[in-house]
Amino acid sequence: MNTVNIGSITVGGKNPIALMAGPCVIEGAERTLKIGKAIKEITDRLGIPYIFKASFDKANRSSYSSFRGPGLTEGLEILGKIKKELGVPVVSDIHCSSQIEEAANVLDVLQIPAFLCRQTDLVYQAASTGKVVNVKKGQFLAPNDMKNVIAKIREAGNENILLTERGASFGYNNLVTDMRSLPIMRSFGYPIVFDGTHSVQLPGGAGTTSSGQREFVPYLTRAAVATGIDVLFMEVHDNPAEALSDGPNMLYIEQLEDLLKDVQALDNVVRKHK
Repeated sequence: MNTVNIGSITVGGKNPIALMAGPCVIEGAERTLKIGKAIKEITDRLGIPYIFKASFDKANRSSYSSFRGPGLTEGLEILGKIKKELGVPVVSDIHCSSQIEEAANVLDVLQIPAFLCRQTDLVYQAASTGKVVNVKKGQFLAPNDMKNVIAKIREAGNENILLTERGASFGYNNLVTDMRSLPIMRSFGYPIVFDGTHSVQLPGGAGTTSSGQREFVPYLTRAAVATGIDVLFMEVHDNPAEALSDGPNMLYIEQLEDLLKDVQALDNVVRKHK
């Protein structure tokens, strides 16, 4: 298996599981940094490699009036400050080719949202930067379809590839995670990420916004870690009820440490068999 370097962190192979976590969207510099600091304190105590995540723009929202974030320029400035202050790599979504050059100057990982995972120009141009590219598998794709996404990235001469599972559409306003997809995609030779919070999202389930079932996050997370994933992706907030995006499926920071202890224990067992 290829390993991938994200800043000073190496993921894949038999390396310990890493955490990619933060709020769904940047809700201002102060609060976003506060959340990042709280997560960093937990990961430092547990010795878990940490990558900070937050979106500078949530371009795919249920309603036109939904909060989208501060946008590219201000958002990248905030992410750059968090990267420097916390001393961690950072990841955020890109939505169009025009964002790539500016984003690559700050981000350690360029993330392709699930609904854009088949956009050839976006994927190829992101890969052409040489940065780590994390592609979220679309809710409409089978795991084997991700071989085609890998081929687009490799065509650009980039082997710094992460693939993320975040659930598949099941009927209306519901997602289901098929745990088979994780070992299937890992067999392609690149590190696998499991998105433990978007996997419990109910897209459009609240009418003009998405809903979610955060009570199932620990169950799906433990199951995914047991398959041998390399990175755990989670959206975490100090008070999800106040969150400006994806509150119903975000995890409370106060719940994070106990869950990560379970994650570490499972990962220690699974790594022996990777």
